[in-house]
Amino acid sequence: MKAIGAAILLAFGGLSGPAFAQTKDKAPNADRPLLATFCDAANIKGSACSRAKGYRSGKRCDVKLTPDRHSGKFLADGSTLLVVNYESGCEPHATNFGGAVIFEQKDGATLFRGYQPGFQANDCITLARNEKQDRLICITGYLGQGHLESGVAEMVFTQDFSGNIAVSLNYFVRAEDATGAYGSNVVDCKETSVYFSLAKLGTGPGRDTVAVDIAHADKDTIQTACTKGFPRPKQIFGELGPGEAYVPPGHEKKARFVIDLTTSKAVPEAEFGKP
Repeated sequence: MKAIGAAILLAFGGLSGPAFAQTKDKAPNADRPLLATFCDAANIKGSACSRAKGYRSGKRCDVKLTPDRHSGKFLADGSTLLVVNYESGCEPHATNFGGAVIFEQKDGATLFRGYQPGFQANDCITLARNEKQDRLICITGYLGQGHLESGVAEMVFTQDFSGNIAVSLNYFVRAEDATGAYGSNVVDCKETSVYFSLAKLGTGPGRDTVAVDIAHADKDTIQTACTKGFPRPKQIFGELGPGEAYVPPGHEKKARFVIDLTTSKAVPEAEFGKP
């Protein structure tokens, strides 16, 4: 059950630092200094640029900044980055109609460091990697043909010699919700544990840990689905494959898990630290 035509819904949440404090009642033209780093003044209106420089070769593309943004020392050299969500008519559904703009905050100035189409900022936390560098941990999602594949991943930032910054993902756990495709989640009867969805990312109880709510099917749930079976979903689509069974909405289990970022091991919060 793989997603096709995936849309990236990367999550960067909140904002730290007095220079970019996020409020619902943002002052008029508060984003103008950010937009001015990649947009001529005549093309700026509010939080939008009608013609972003260097966005796509030969195309006139709009970029509208949204309130979702996050800042931290995400580069190995300790440089402070600001990541800001945007929407653009040049981006299709496959990239969630936008992405993120990356800025570097240096010596009191804000420098434009590139666009990241498809990367969206909604749900992240910042953890200290060491005294010099932070790490940004997020819930990510890929949507295609009714399958929502999500994960807890670290956003890894790298900078090339020209100063442009790119982002890659380092995953710790993954989940898949197939309700949109089948009308119900589905398990393979050979599996012993399946994660369906992730929510409410937060700091964990120890260093290099995070906590997250996980809707899942454990061994007992899968055994029930594959033997006695749960009540038939009210509306289902398509056919089950060999050795598959339904776990309808409301029959999955929900618990808070702790993820060790060093080992990528996830355990229920109540069991964390037990031998």
